[in-house]
Amino acid sequence: MRAFDPATGSPAPSGSGAGGAGERGHVTAETAVVVPSLVALLGLLLWGVTASVAQIRCVDAAGAGARAAARDEPPERIRQAVRTVAPSGAVVETGREGDLVWVRVTARAAGPGLLGVDLEAEAVAHAEPR
Repeated sequence: MRAFDPATGSPAPSGSGAGGAGERGHVTAETAVVVPSLVALLGLLLWGVTASVAQIRCVDAAGAGARAAARDEPPERIRQAVRTVAPSGAVVETGREGDLVWVRVTARAAGPGLLGVDLEAEAVAHAEPR
């Protein structure tokens, strides 16, 4: 199919206008640049969602651990409460300051290449009377 030249009302000479020989390959070149960029962007977005979910799990795990610590549960029970919710490989720290107990959960969200991020959440609860 030949391109139409609206100025003259006749078919455009070959090699000019839309679809001419001068523009063959532009779409291929643009696609070769755009598709990998979109795939990389999608990968980064998915990694961001994964890291966000891991952060939420750290927050939930710290809260569960603080509630267990406030009930004066043994340390192993506190760690078990945290491990059921926390991301794999999370590190748990507990402490007590007066009537307050605290639990800190840290984890690493691995990312593409060197884009891993350290996550941390801490929860504090008032210890129940003994």
